[in-house]
Amino acid sequence: MRSADFLKIDMSQAVALPKIHPRGGDVHGHGHHEHHDDGSKTVLGFWIYLMSDLLIFSVLFATFAVLSGATAGGPRGSELFDLSFVLTETMLLLVSSVTFGMAMQGLHAGRRGRVLAWMAVTFLFGAGFIAMEIYEFHHLISEGAGPGRSAYLSAFFTLVGTHGLHVTSGLIWMLVMMHMVSRYGLDPIVRRRMACLSLFWHFLDLVWICVFTFVYLFGAL
Repeated sequence: MRSADFLKIDMSQAVALPKIHPRGGDVHGHGHHEHHDDGSKTVLGFWIYLMSDLLIFSVLFATFAVLSGATAGGPRGSELFDLSFVLTETMLLLVSSVTFGMAMQGLHAGRRGRVLAWMAVTFLFGAGFIAMEIYEFHHLISEGAGPGRSAYLSAFFTLVGTHGLHVTSGLIWMLVMMHMVSRYGLDPIVRRRMACLSLFWHFLDLVWICVFTFVYLFGAL
């Protein structure tokens, strides 16, 4: 047998090897990942989360409506709520929605400093809202109108407290995003997460408008 026979290669059985990225990665695989990782799944998943949150608040509103007359001889909303106080609380949250919108405008303009400044202002308004809510809860409990006083107050504390926990979570998320913006800039991942936070914050504003209307305003009548 001739030695040249050993050098023949069956090209039909040849396997193309992937190109190796200088940093150790697979160039084709990396490009394939970048092509499909456009954030659509993240946004879709967050919308699903918001819909589930909406269902939770819908159940809490329905429960409050059913128990609105179950005071067990205890105080009603008209005897408990200070509308001027709650209106101030409401304005803090609504203004925070506006300032967050200004932060998003800075994001679209690519101005990192402006984003951080408006997010800091938004955080202060949100923290003020939570501080007023904690004060209100403390005042009601000290007056003997805690969640154990009646089914009405139990439903009230559950509904308003759940919203307050969501706002607190939003404030923590806001601090995380401020850190990410200052460290990583306004890259696509930061922009996507900021958009999700914006949806979450405005959603909480809408829920609070319903709380103010149906719990405080109607309850004070």
